[in-house]
Amino acid sequence: MIKFFVLAWLLVFLVPFATSAQKYESDVFETSEGILKITYVGHGSLIFTFGGKTLYVDPVSQYADFARLPKADLVLLTHEHSDHLDGKALAQLHTDKTVLVGNEACAAVTEGITVMRNGDRQTLLGLPIEAVPAYNIVHMRSPGQPFHPRGRGNGYVVTFGNKRVYVAGDTENIPEMAQLKNIDIAFLPMNLPYTMTPEMAAAAARSFRPKVLYPYHFGTTDTAKLLELLKSDPEIEVRIRSLS
Repeated sequence: MIKFFVLAWLLVFLVPFATSAQKYESDVFETSEGILKITYVGHGSLIFTFGGKTLYVDPVSQYADFARLPKADLVLLTHEHSDHLDGKALAQLHTDKTVLVGNEACAAVTEGITVMRNGDRQTLLGLPIEAVPAYNIVHMRSPGQPFHPRGRGNGYVVTFGNKRVYVAGDTENIPEMAQLKNIDIAFLPMNLPYTMTPEMAAAAARSFRPKVLYPYHFGTTDTAKLLELLKSDPEIEVRIRSLS
């Protein structure tokens, strides 16, 4: 049986997020600077609500009617593929104050992007943000052509009060993950053949040991396999949400 450890520093509730007919699962985390609410839209699309601000990651219209969701204060785009960068969703969420962040390839196709490259750090709307590598080593589009080349896409580490959240983007279990420090919440992709197998995701989690791990962007991959692989690591709490 999978054992879930509830940490003393972490207050978590499963709560609904609803706007009109749209309903999504959300978890709530207590931080040193107030409540962080994470809403699971689907695939790579996530919503973070914190300090009166709404942050979106990779909003895509296939997974929600973003015209009915709160406007964006900040949008983080991991890379330019159409299941992560969607102009319609961005237009629906955008205001004249919205900050858009993405890689250079995102900026080539979308106006108003603040470019962050692997290794860049910025504080935007009071949130420290780090862009970290996201790429393939094993899975290839064709020989020598990875689905996600090194140095192109971003993962992001965002600090909300005293909680550090890592959204990996489209990546495998790359060596740079071992350099991540003090990650409280992590999102790791398991969408085959483009990202990680459950075995890769388990190895990635063991390399930096997040307190809470969400597999996301997992398509038809069996998430139960990840639970089985990490059952001997009870300090990594694996949570499954509707993020296929």
